[in-house]
Amino acid sequence: MNGTPRFAADAMLGRLARWLRVLGYDTWYDSAVADADLVRLAEDEGRVLLTRDRHLLRELRPARALEVRLDDPLHQLREVVRELALASPGELFTRCMLCNAPLQELGRAEALPRLPPGVQAMDGPVRRCPACGRLYWGGSHVRRMRAALERVLPGWGQEPAPTNPPA
Repeated sequence: MNGTPRFAADAMLGRLARWLRVLGYDTWYDSAVADADLVRLAEDEGRVLLTRDRHLLRELRPARALEVRLDDPLHQLREVVRELALASPGELFTRCMLCNAPLQELGRAEALPRLPPGVQAMDGPVRRCPACGRLYWGGSHVRRMRAALERVLPGWGQEPAPTNPPA
């Protein structure tokens, strides 16, 4: 696949859409959109349509589509990665898992008053979604998600190597 693919996921693939966003892929998802509108959006925006709906594939014939056959979202993710020969991302957690917007890293001074007291002492970046305002930081949920990725896509969920400040 040339370039970085962008995706549109059908109503049955909301959890897969979130995992693709974890990997940094621009993944459009709205469970309420009609099939014809979804196909049109995917084609207008050059997105690969991900669907479990064989009827949609047969009747609407999207130009670029992948039928997702598996039930478990992480197995679906592995299926998409393999079928489309996707490369491992350089960094995880760069898109909002809810609304798909690219996240912005906050400086420590800006992040601290927005964080819950129990996580203010944590190291690592804090990111904010400019669209919905949701905050992201490297808590236990991130460790669990990295471990889940490691199980289905070995090497993809590894923590980045710590950077040493210049001496």
